[in-house]
Amino acid sequence: MLITNISDFRKNMNSYFDQVISDFETLLINRGKDKGIVIMSLSEYNSLMATHHELSSRKNQQRLDAAIEKVEKDITFSKDLLE
Repeated sequence: MLITNISDFRKNMNSYFDQVISDFETLLINRGKDKGIVIMSLSEYNSLMATHHELSSRKNQQRLDAAIEKVEKDITFSKDLLE
């Protein structure tokens, strides 16, 4: 993760954008105490949204809960759990 302030970001905006896109970096622009802006590449954002969508699905939540319960009980995974 890259961290900068707004003044440095303005001076080096193109360089920061290049690093975010080509190096898959996340940029945090500090705007004061407990304030800031996060910049990430579109591919990172899309990945984050896809993960959020998968985790917000009730069916997937139930599958995850069942898998966690089996792991806690030391039960091996079966094919039906993966379907």
